[in-house]
Amino acid sequence: MTDKLLDVVAIGEPMVEFNQAEENGAFAQGFGGDTSNVAIAASRQGARAAYWTRLGDDAFGRALRRLWQAEAVQADEVATDRDAPTGIYFVTHGPDGHEFTYRRAGSAAARMTPADLPTRLVASARFLHVSGISQAISASATDTVFHAVETARAAGTRVSYDPNVRLKLWSRPRARAIIEATIAQADVFLPGFDEMTDLFGLDRPEAVLDYALERGVGLVLLKLGAEGAWLADKDGRIRIPAFKVAAVDATGAGDCCDGSFLARLAAGDTPEAAARYACAAAALTTQGYSAVAPIPRREAVEAFMTARG
Repeated sequence: MTDKLLDVVAIGEPMVEFNQAEENGAFAQGFGGDTSNVAIAASRQGARAAYWTRLGDDAFGRALRRLWQAEAVQADEVATDRDAPTGIYFVTHGPDGHEFTYRRAGSAAARMTPADLPTRLVASARFLHVSGISQAISASATDTVFHAVETARAAGTRVSYDPNVRLKLWSRPRARAIIEATIAQADVFLPGFDEMTDLFGLDRPEAVLDYALERGVGLVLLKLGAEGAWLADKDGRIRIPAFKVAAVDATGAGDCCDGSFLARLAAGDTPEAAARYACAAAALTTQGYSAVAPIPRREAVEAFMTARG
């Protein structure tokens, strides 16, 4: 890649999280929002990361700004909306895993428009990372994401896309149409298997890989949760085994995987090495509660991988 000032820039909706611990049922305040999690994960692995969004002029928005500063995520161009709130969400846990409850309707991030986008920031990065959630929060956010993708492609910035399907946010037909259109413009595609089965009826990992590669994606990392991942490009496919851990909360594990993968690609790792690293980082993050707090740093991931051989 040509020289860039940043490794990863992500755009979307950051949120303040209230996560219910299984031990006592109390809610602990943390942070989330899939693309913000990706930027933080990338930074913790040593990447030069930046984030862009709109925040409410409220305590939650100010807390997110302090978070990015502490995490060395550049957020100088994040906009403040004095007429809309910062989104929040709650995480509860049960026999079927974690469940999300959102309070994000009319959020500041949902009011982003293409005119708001700092195009120079996008052009300055090796990777632009966006997600289906970035698109689902409003029609103007959808337009902003497509504008960011177009800006990236024109500037030689590679586009990373995680569909992160949330059908509570938009209709199935609209999700299918928008996600399919974005896949065709992605250089790196980072789906979860279950969501591709649910949305497109692709019931085998091989079918998901075929689907993405046939639409021009250069590199696919298909996440299988506790079963590891598949890595594919036009030259072949590799199964990435899982790192087994005693998981307590999978919140944000996929985002950690995304950010870690992009960070290691930007650092010059081969896709296979980056994928193995990303799976190890994702496994480690499931050992703690909340989306951000358990994301490991590079030293911890490397020690974990060394210990596991």
